[in-house]
Amino acid sequence: MDFKKMIGFGVAGNFAGHLEQAGEAADFISVQTEEAIQPKAIFPFYIPSTTLNLEHQFLSTYPISNQYISFPNEIGADNLQIEPEIALICDIEYSNKKVAKLTPRFFAAYNDCSIRRPNAKKISEKKNWAPKSKGLSSNLLAITSFEPGSEIDQFHIACFHKRGEQFNEYGIDSPALGYSYFHKKLLDWIIDKMNTQPDQGPMNNIPELIEKANYPKQAIIAIGATRYTDFGEHHFLQVGDTSIVVVYNAQKYTHTDIVAMAKEGDFAEDISALVQTVI
Repeated sequence: MDFKKMIGFGVAGNFAGHLEQAGEAADFISVQTEEAIQPKAIFPFYIPSTTLNLEHQFLSTYPISNQYISFPNEIGADNLQIEPEIALICDIEYSNKKVAKLTPRFFAAYNDCSIRRPNAKKISEKKNWAPKSKGLSSNLLAITSFEPGSEIDQFHIACFHKRGEQFNEYGIDSPALGYSYFHKKLLDWIIDKMNTQPDQGPMNNIPELIEKANYPKQAIIAIGATRYTDFGEHHFLQVGDTSIVVVYNAQKYTHTDIVAMAKEGDFAEDISALVQTVI
């Protein structure tokens, strides 16, 4: 799989309480939703294109790593947080230059690592600042269906932070079924946003960016960050820290099992783990 040819999107506001903890809820006050639990928008984190205008050129930098997180160099951008998520690797089908179908083929642990920039105009401006500013586990888990009752329903998302000898839980261990939108409802909503989302407020014009990328055949779609523990909400990453995001089958492993694996840095082969060092 060539991830550099895939377009990258994230879902904002698909886990109750995360935007408030991240200080981003106010960004979406003007965004209208059909129901209270509906996600707010999708945002680009990577556009495989050489023809982006100056405003969007930063999105053409390939940001994904399974080993490192690049600490941002700019002044005032040191408030860097882990965002533990599930990412879906999807095939895209088009009809008349519109997205007609998304088919998830794999899922994996993902870190939508973000700079808390209070003055950012677009959510995408917090997402891609350099190579190695995002994380995707190298252990992709195959998915045969994204219907209710499929294998992904058994999985949980956990997140940890290491600094020297200190080890803390950074995200609240959360079931995949805890997402506000999931299964077909989520895919239908994402397809609609890929075809219609305008350049408005914190949102980017998504159809325009898909066209700039020449209608890619696959996408990496991060479907939303879980809520933080109190530690995670109030602690930011520093150079030398270790970020750990784990997507695991909760019918096979307990949370205690995952904590022990995370402390040792050694995970079972059927777990999608993402361990990144901040550099």
